[in-house]
Amino acid sequence: MKLLCSPASPYSSKVRMAAHFLGIELNAVRVDTNTGPAILVDNNPLGKIPTLLTDDGASIFDSVAIMHYFDRLTKGGLYPSKNGKRTDAEVLEALCDGICDCLLTIVYERRFRDEEKVHQPWIDRQWKKVTAGLAHLSAKPPKLGKKLNGGHFALAAMLDYLDLRFKDQWEADHGPLIDWLEQFEKKFPAHSELKASA
Repeated sequence: MKLLCSPASPYSSKVRMAAHFLGIELNAVRVDTNTGPAILVDNNPLGKIPTLLTDDGASIFDSVAIMHYFDRLTKGGLYPSKNGKRTDAEVLEALCDGICDCLLTIVYERRFRDEEKVHQPWIDRQWKKVTAGLAHLSAKPPKLGKKLNGGHFALAAMLDYLDLRFKDQWEADHGPLIDWLEQFEKKFPAHSELKASA
C-alpha cells in the first residue's frame, strides 16, 4: 500500500506510527499539497493528506478513516474491543486531531498571508483552544496500559507537531505530557524515526 503524506504532517505521522505498530507495510510517498500533484487529486478530491492507496485500488482519505481501516484489517489491532475503552481512545484521538487542526490554522495564517494581513485575534483564538486542550490532557494524561491504541498515536503525533512548530511555547506548563511522551517512546521505540519532521 502507498501512503501519500508529508513528513511534517501530524496526521501522516499518526498513520505511519499506527501502521508500523500493526506490522502493516506502507510505501510512504511524499507529496506537496500546495502543488496539487495528480497522484493526490486523482485519488482524493480534497487534495489532502494523508491519503491511503490500497493494493486493490481503493483510496482512503482522512487519517481517522485510515486508522479505522487499519483496525478492521488487523481485526481489532488498533482500538480496544470494549466499548467504553474504545470510546475513550476515539475521543482522545478526536481531541488531539482537533488540537492539530488549530495548530495548522495558526501555521497557515502566518505562512500564507502577507505579514500586514495576518489576523492576530484569529491566531489567539486558535491558541486558546490549543492551551485548553493541553490543559485537559495534562490534568489527566491517558494511561498507556498494556497495549497502544489509536488515541495514543494521535497524542504522540500532536506533541511531536508542537515540538516541531511551536517549540518553547507550551512545554513549561505541560510537564505531564512531556513525561507521557517519554513513556510512550519506551513502549514504541520506532517513534523517533516516524515522528513529524521538517
